[in-house]
Amino acid sequence: MPLVHTLNNISKEGLRLLKADWHLTEDPQKADAILVRSANMHEMEFSDELLCISRAGAGVNNIPLEKCAEKGIVVFNTPGANANAVKELVIAGILLASRDIVGGIEWCRSNTEDETIAKDMEKAKKQFAGNEISGRKLGVIGLGAIGIEVANACTKLGMEVYGYDPFMSVKNAWMLSRSIKHASSAEEIFRECEYITVHVPATDKTKGMINTKAFSMMQDGVVILNFARDTLVNDADMKVALEAGKVRRYVTDFPNPAVMHMPNVITTPHLGASTEEAEENCAHMAVEEVIDFIENGNIRNSVNYPACDMGKKTTVSRVAVMHENIPNMIGQVTSAFAKDHINIANMTNASRGRFAYSMFDLESETNDALIEHLRSVEGIIRVRVI
Repeated sequence: MPLVHTLNNISKEGLRLLKADWHLTEDPQKADAILVRSANMHEMEFSDELLCISRAGAGVNNIPLEKCAEKGIVVFNTPGANANAVKELVIAGILLASRDIVGGIEWCRSNTEDETIAKDMEKAKKQFAGNEISGRKLGVIGLGAIGIEVANACTKLGMEVYGYDPFMSVKNAWMLSRSIKHASSAEEIFRECEYITVHVPATDKTKGMINTKAFSMMQDGVVILNFARDTLVNDADMKVALEAGKVRRYVTDFPNPAVMHMPNVITTPHLGASTEEAEENCAHMAVEEVIDFIENGNIRNSVNYPACDMGKKTTVSRVAVMHENIPNMIGQVTSAFAKDHINIANMTNASRGRFAYSMFDLESETNDALIEHLRSVEGIIRVRVI
């Protein structure tokens, strides 16, 4: 009877996928799986019972990935499940930045009691005039699930779109519109584009990537959009660029005390994935990942262990082994099976950095002594019989 703990409110539509023999628990120390959205897990202690954590969303900076990997806890995310929701908000951000819609709305509200507002607005509206986005150059840095959605949609709005991503997958490349121009570097995006939107993960290399050096390459009056991670933009450098007019508008989904005191900023309170549809999609994918891993051992969309899929378990038993990515690990496991006269019907192995994952479909049952022996092998992190 697998137990699942939810750290945040998870869409009920997703939780309905849990089978009758699966149950929710209020105690994370008893859980086989944890479902999380934005709760900070870095200070949490994880029990030996915990098998996996599934983040109902894309970003996983709230989860200690290395710590989990070392304990044999697989961390999943749900890439693409909220892509459409974020794409729509980015498009809204582009329109808000190009036309002073916010200023116009505020003017209307400030003149609520004006009985001649219909006449007065004809003079006032001039101060809110903006530009159309058709024909403007948009640079998309990061062509993952969200970046591709944004790039493809903006070409249909008439924008001239440049895309840059040195790590774009073959699958994503096939999904990208032919009309998008492939930039050879982020610097090319900085030089060429009037609107720049970033859709990259937060890493040591991307932290503060939108900074004074980047601004020096950009056109005057550029619009920057950040619906990915707040740490991608150097706030101090952005403040200077806004005050100097180098950046005409900064649109961000990440308000903080520094940003809120900058001129020409449009902020939203982290609304990127805040739609009913996105929350349901993320919850569906998160629950499906957990079920497939616990029932079949398959790993899809993990951020700390390699992808590994053997389909549904159909043999007498399946043994899943998490181990360090070092020589002779598979040999030691298969030798142990051979010693107990257990035949391997099928097997697979994959590695990712320091860690590796192997699955073995067996034609006969294992025994406790064999499993305890495998667990004692140096370099093996976790052994699970499915």
